[in-house]
Amino acid sequence: MVIVGAGLSGVGTACHLERDLPGTRYAVLEAREDLGGTWSLFRYPGIRSDSDMHTLGYRFRPWSSATALADGPSILEYVRDTAQEFGVDEKIRYGHRLTRASWDSAAQRWALEIPGQQPLTCSFLLMCSGYYRYDHGYTPDLPGIEGFGGTVVHPQLWDPELDYAGKRVVVIGSGATAVTLVPAMLEGDGAAAHVTQLQRSPSYVLSIGRVDAVAEALSRWLPRAVADPLTRAKNIAQIITLYQVSQRFPRFVRGLLRKATQAALPAGYDVDTHFNPRYDPWDQRMCMVPDGDLFRAIRRGNAEIVTDTIETFTETGIRLSSGRELDADVVVTATGLTLQMFGGAELVVDGEPVHLPDTMAYKGMMLSGVPNLVYMIGYTNASWTLKVDLVAEYVVRLLRHLRDRGLGVAVPERDPDVEEAPFLDFGAGYVQRSIDELPKQGTRAPWRLAMNYAVDAVALRRSRVDDAAMRFVPASGRRESAPERAAG
Repeated sequence: MVIVGAGLSGVGTACHLERDLPGTRYAVLEAREDLGGTWSLFRYPGIRSDSDMHTLGYRFRPWSSATALADGPSILEYVRDTAQEFGVDEKIRYGHRLTRASWDSAAQRWALEIPGQQPLTCSFLLMCSGYYRYDHGYTPDLPGIEGFGGTVVHPQLWDPELDYAGKRVVVIGSGATAVTLVPAMLEGDGAAAHVTQLQRSPSYVLSIGRVDAVAEALSRWLPRAVADPLTRAKNIAQIITLYQVSQRFPRFVRGLLRKATQAALPAGYDVDTHFNPRYDPWDQRMCMVPDGDLFRAIRRGNAEIVTDTIETFTETGIRLSSGRELDADVVVTATGLTLQMFGGAELVVDGEPVHLPDTMAYKGMMLSGVPNLVYMIGYTNASWTLKVDLVAEYVVRLLRHLRDRGLGVAVPERDPDVEEAPFLDFGAGYVQRSIDELPKQGTRAPWRLAMNYAVDAVALRRSRVDDAAMRFVPASGRRESAPERAAG
């Protein structure tokens, strides 16, 4: 068995195998030279979680700190410690970038092509490589940028040697990365003189406590074995409630958010221009800021939000469509990610390339017509790991079912009566730019993505593995084994 990716998803999935299917032989392939995925790749100032760690952390190894929005190094340490605790770190093969996976139905095996390495074969493939390109982010066409005399950097490729102390910085973007960078670049001895966040359109920004007071109280008065699950359950309930109320009563939630934002900013601040999006709450992911740090920076006067479009870069900054000019020594293009499924690896089934838009997602974790492959895609409206944990639990159930019944293949078969829908009903730019390259989802279960933890918990923990959509094939006689070098 092979797990592709040693980030939060891959390490978590491997831990489920170690805990629930002891003795399973597997390897983890990691393209980079470090584990941790996002949390070892991103090194920009202030890098942190944008959802609470009590739900972003693993269910089987609860996040033990009361800090809800943790910094990147702390999250990376948590992932590393988890990998070491369960012995997963010894199963990781670094510098192994999967470029092609070919399924052979006769052999009931995947053949994996990894540049610079001997080919591998395996019976089951778990794709845990995230959803975006690691080698570069997304930067739109920025007119005149070649004539800018300062420094331009994308957060995904941050240079740790970049010196912005005492300089004027413009951060382009309105998402989680942008609202993290603005206050972070104003902290410490190397602080910028002034930071402007330049956004084409605003996002919803919600201040939450850096420390979860309820978690802190529960851990003080109750054993951790009781306090941790209670904190996690409380936060899951909050996430689901906020999302459902936002979807059903958008005007009401919009009003509440506007009042909270207005109260956090100086009197007379133009909230409607800079913090009142055109879309409804949770049509895109909501930006969380710990203890209102973004609002504090604005109140101090050394941070500013500008909502406008770029006419052109100049040698000394950016000229806006309104005619205003922003002076800048450093420009940070926090303009998003480039979406990529399976780390860019090509999938082939019996000699035929898999065209993802022709497939339909089964339970948000398998693809119609693609045998013995599970992928990990987390929630867009909640913590990523909530879905990953559920899918990993389902994988354990599926593998037990195959083993106990002498089966070798599990493949979802598409129901022609199920209508197609876009894979993600989500307005974020990085999704909309690539929506035509993604699989489809269906309009009813098990082909519909619930994007609801409570619904998925029932579907993935309690529903039958051998439902009507899944076709099984008896094992061909080859024993389940570790990834092995292909003959020749």
